[in-house]
Amino acid sequence: MAVEEACSNIIEHAYGDVQVGDIECTCAADAVGLTITLCDYGREFDPSEVPEPDLQCRLEDRPVGGLGLYLIYQMMDEVHFECRPECNLLTMVKRRA
Repeated sequence: MAVEEACSNIIEHAYGDVQVGDIECTCAADAVGLTITLCDYGREFDPSEVPEPDLQCRLEDRPVGGLGLYLIYQMMDEVHFECRPECNLLTMVKRRA
């Protein structure tokens, strides 16, 4: 679910104004857990610019969207964003129980 949400955000926000864009996905599993890395070549993303969702607000009063980043952070044990010259890199780690 976290990967799907991250890819949807890349498509909408990093590549929103173009028709074509690549997302490279790398997965690595080991004794510690699963590491998923997404690399895109769209607009840079700064997660600190995304406002915290108001979870106390009634569902009817909430705007559409705005929970994606929150959900990613809730589902994964580690989330790291890095804007490199060659690509935007998102690394997500889910540790074994």
